[in-house]
Amino acid sequence: MQSEFLSAVVLLLLVADPFGNVPLANAMLADVPSGRRRLVIARECILAFAILAAFMAGGQTFLRLMHLSETSLSIAGGVILFMIAIRMVFAHPEGAFGPQTRGEPFIVPLATPLIAGPSALATAMLMATREPDKLWMWEGALAAAMAVTTLILLAGEGLQRWMGERAMQAVERLMGLILTAIAIEMLLGGVRMFVQGLK
Repeated sequence: MQSEFLSAVVLLLLVADPFGNVPLANAMLADVPSGRRRLVIARECILAFAILAAFMAGGQTFLRLMHLSETSLSIAGGVILFMIAIRMVFAHPEGAFGPQTRGEPFIVPLATPLIAGPSALATAMLMATREPDKLWMWEGALAAAMAVTTLILLAGEGLQRWMGERAMQAVERLMGLILTAIAIEMLLGGVRMFVQGLK
């Protein structure tokens, strides 16, 4: 149970990509006063948590309403995750999610799609639909992952100065590499379910 919880926390941290989001958040909040910046980051992380928790809790209902199967969600999640992981490994100047706007954000683009992006939403939903009896554990893992994400983003300005641009890029690429393996595993899991369904 403990190893499952830790694995879920790590996976959710990887898809939230706090280290990769530090330079983007810093650039986005460059014109915002320091005290206000902390409030904005905390607010956006709470909003991202609420979005992800809603997708996690309502995952099965959403799938039923949209007539989607767990197989299609697994394959789609794997593809999205893989695309974002590739952008993390082979860094783009605009970041993993494309060009961002400057100024104080509200929901978009910091809460979503930077933190609660397509891969994070798909991952949260997939966790809940695969093992709905462990929903409280998944929600706890999400809360832990979002707490760590918030702390990293709050420390982002000092972190970027201390580590430097190259070190931040190296961390993001390493996370992207791990995320690539997770994406392939998710994709293969969906393909495996599809093949088994044909028998």
